[in-house]
Amino acid sequence: MKLLSIILAYLLDLIFGDPRWLPHPVRGMGKLTEYLEKKLRGSISCQILSGAVLAITVVGLAYLGSFFAIRLAGQINRWTGFAISTVLIFTTLSSRSLSKEARSVYQSLKSGSIKDARKKLSLIVGRDTQVLNQDEIIRATVETVAENSVDGIISPLFYAALGGAPLAIAYKAINTLDSMIGYKNERYLYFGWFSAKLDDIANYIPARLSILLVPLASLILRKRPLNTLCTILRDGKKSPSPNAGIPEAAFAGALGIQLGGVNYYQGKKVSQPILGVEAKQRGEEHIIEAIHLMWVISSITFLGEILILWYLSGLF
Repeated sequence: MKLLSIILAYLLDLIFGDPRWLPHPVRGMGKLTEYLEKKLRGSISCQILSGAVLAITVVGLAYLGSFFAIRLAGQINRWTGFAISTVLIFTTLSSRSLSKEARSVYQSLKSGSIKDARKKLSLIVGRDTQVLNQDEIIRATVETVAENSVDGIISPLFYAALGGAPLAIAYKAINTLDSMIGYKNERYLYFGWFSAKLDDIANYIPARLSILLVPLASLILRKRPLNTLCTILRDGKKSPSPNAGIPEAAFAGALGIQLGGVNYYQGKKVSQPILGVEAKQRGEEHIIEAIHLMWVISSITFLGEILILWYLSGLF
């Protein structure tokens, strides 16, 4: 049943993406995080401890809530439980929505509307976008496609395979916490420390799976697989993040461009290491190439996982 749930969830993601009409678990996680932050910041003097309590509570409730929702639905009949499990896994995947959002930035650039491209980019990145030029918009879009190939595809599929919908939802809670409070700024340096570390741990294996997946995808697309692998090995550890640098370096190598550089977050300058060797100047077409690379990575991850689960189900 888990195998079939993952197959149908992936197909639902291909068809619907992230429909606005569907109540998304991430919205509930976000509201719970905001509520607990207000309550815990004042009640526990140690910011690291209060942040840890928040993270454990949100992730624990996400796991247990989905676990018991599936269990209770299964009391009605097994297919109701199966349907709930499928929908929950579907909400953790973002292949189509990532493609759609990145392509919308590309279309704005092609039409010559830098202002519109900045606005659309702001929906998918955490950095300041108000004054980015075309080259920096392209870099930011490719970087977020690269990073979210792990966060929105490889990782949720990995955890769905390991523990079904409850573990995939728990991962999504970790990822949501990191995106909300996992910043190294004055407000969240200590309060968000536990969430940031939890996200690093959760993405550790999936990010390293991308060491195999991205070169393989670039080989299929005839995009410089050897350069992809060499760039990962040379530049993948340069990033202060133990995980984000790996897929970004891989995409830089596959596309033959450089990524990294100066970003601004709420007006604060943050310098990121340069990844890749510039074989060509960045252009709008690199956004489309990154999207194509993401789709092949998504397909390989999905098909590989299905084959492994099918093989293991035969053994047990």
